Amino acid sequence: MISEKVTTVCPYCGVGCGLEVQPPASQGKATNRDSEGTPIWKVMGDRTHPSSLGKVCVKGATVTEAINKNRLKYPLYRETLQQDFRQIDWEEAFNLIVKQIQLVSKTIGVDGICMYGSGQFQTEDYYVAQKLLKGCLGTNNFDANSRLCMSSAVSGYMGSFGADGPPCTYEDLELTDCAFLVGTNTAECHPIIFNRLRAYHKKNRHVKMIVVDPRRTATAEGADLHLAIKPGTDIDLFNGIAYLLLQWGAIDTFFIDECTRDFPAYTQIISHYPPQIVADKCGIEVKDLETAARYWAESEKVLSLWSMGLNQSSEGTAKVRTLINLHLMTATIGKAGCGPFSLTGQPNAMGGREAGGLSHILPGYRSVKNPLHRQELEEIWQLPSGAISANVGKTVWEMIMGLENGDVGLLWIAATNPAVSMPDLERTKQALLKSPFTIYQDAYYPTETAYYAHLVLPATQWSEKAGTMTNSERVVTYSPAFSSSAPSQAKADWEIFTEVGKRLGFEKYFSFKDSAQVYQEFVKTTRDRPCDMSGLSHELLSKYGPIQWPFPLRGDPENRYGRRLYTDLHFHTEDGRAKFAAFHSRGLAEPPNPDYPLVLTVGRLYGHWHTMTRTGRIDKIVKMHPEPFLEIHPFDARKYELEDGELVRVVSVRGEAKFKVKITSAIAPSTVFAPMHWGFLWAENAEANSLTHPHSCPISKQPELKACAVNLVKVNQIPTEIKQERKGKGELTIIN
Repeated sequence: MISEKVTTVCPYCGVGCGLEVQPPASQGKATNRDSEGTPIWKVMGDRTHPSSLGKVCVKGATVTEAINKNRLKYPLYRETLQQDFRQIDWEEAFNLIVKQIQLVSKTIGVDGICMYGSGQFQTEDYYVAQKLLKGCLGTNNFDANSRLCMSSAVSGYMGSFGADGPPCTYEDLELTDCAFLVGTNTAECHPIIFNRLRAYHKKNRHVKMIVVDPRRTATAEGADLHLAIKPGTDIDLFNGIAYLLLQWGAIDTFFIDECTRDFPAYTQIISHYPPQIVADKCGIEVKDLETAARYWAESEKVLSLWSMGLNQSSEGTAKVRTLINLHLMTATIGKAGCGPFSLTGQPNAMGGREAGGLSHILPGYRSVKNPLHRQELEEIWQLPSGAISANVGKTVWEMIMGLENGDVGLLWIAATNPAVSMPDLERTKQALLKSPFTIYQDAYYPTETAYYAHLVLPATQWSEKAGTMTNSERVVTYSPAFSSSAPSQAKADWEIFTEVGKRLGFEKYFSFKDSAQVYQEFVKTTRDRPCDMSGLSHELLSKYGPIQWPFPLRGDPENRYGRRLYTDLHFHTEDGRAKFAAFHSRGLAEPPNPDYPLVLTVGRLYGHWHTMTRTGRIDKIVKMHPEPFLEIHPFDARKYELEDGELVRVVSVRGEAKFKVKITSAIAPSTVFAPMHWGFLWAENAEANSLTHPHSCPISKQPELKACAVNLVKVNQIPTEIKQERKGKGELTIIN
């Protein structure tokens, strides 16, 4: 264990806050302990980190309190899900994995092998997994929970600019004239970013903030204009703003002519979105639509920020690209205080995108479909020509369907909890029960997904392994191993993948001695690519601190921050021009109907993180958010004769869940909201995703988790209690 303070990066959201951690005991001071008396590292914000400037939220401040709780200590195995687990050693675990991979390769084929990873991975973990599956095994069946989180942002950037990558920096939060926040409750989900923006907004009266959200969230409370649009009408709103900008002549014709293409087709589309029609579709006043357009028109520098509210949609890519259109119309990109800025959900979802961590991409922002990209990577990896498949791999939902129809013979899940986070959760669970062999790799035990696993592998987590993470603004931070509290048999994810690769006969491709060597090889795959990080190394990041890409070979570490993309107004398209996208609004994939007249939207809370695998074990956060709830407008509460605090059943075509009612005018009528954090280990029958559907964007393949049609039923109107079914899952015992 390191005996002095270290700097690292927070392992929660994509803000990427710098943390300074100190040992539990220091000379002359009492030992820092948690509520159970266990010594824990002290956490403070790192004032030298450019992304967070010393600020930290409750999740980051308490992160060390969960390090030692309910850790998975050794591999566990059972032949069938009806059996109990038995403890095994790593030798047996690796033999089981290799045997099953070989069996599936011979019977179903390599495309019967699937891995589902996570933005909780460090970049090194992501990279080795890509090399194992996409390189050596020859299947592109690696997907990550970025598919549920950020894939619409990826496809939106690629469609408009020719490459992924948010073009902005956090400095732009304090340089803009107008902040346009849509589909993001930034105050709760990315609090340190919002705190910077809010402080700047308060000090500068000319700066405007627009928040678009069906809920009056903590984010919306600070806005100059809150547009509580109906779910699914984002494109109507963006096209309506564009209509007014064009009508008023508030566009940059020189930029449009010289730096973009396809504007005429776009103008044909927006001609169908005059103010009254848009206001009626969105459920807002014409004057508010005009105010939003006027703020945009009168601002020299406009910064848009979005997250799951746009991405998690059956038209997610269209929403992102239509928002980007507004920046192209007004030339608000490539300069300070401007640009379309997607706020990443997971701490290293950006690193995963760089390392090729989705089923349609390869390391270095390459495409599986591009033969030149495949050839480049085969040469870097010294693989035979044609080793990398030209077929796009399975998305995570396609993996679930593959379990249903027998096309998947091995599912390897690591550092994520799909038994809570996937849409159409009951269907997901039934598919997992059919899996011939599921490997589950995590630091904690139990989790909901462990109920569906045959082989469970103990992994080290943040603080126990060295690696890198990239945040929303492309800043790469080195995270050292500083805690020795990991169970002795736990291994880093990249080490597990490396050992399996060696045992499958690919020794020469997996000669890594440590994660620094992994990273050294990874950055070579980014050379001369849009995400060029070829000048980075663990050594450089340790010496100089966080560095923003692009950072090519022989980059200047003294000039390591403030790199905006497209400052030369040249884009990564064939002709260097950004592309307008012309989309009509299609609305929700599952609109409300007489049987299910309400729209349910789901989201996150300030204190909890995703499926509570870590935060559910932290006392302060559990007290802050003790139970799930359902927000409902007073009008709808009266209609259903509901009282505040009363239990209600929320029912969709696919399933149901039970929540306490929270009556509030902060949500639009006909819309209800529930947090997505609680799985069956933390609350009974309160899984929001048992209600959601898997319909996805045809381009990004990201499911529409943000909206589904539901109805409400008073609990006392149901004659019998419906219990959570757990048959066939076996029993799990918490390992202390």
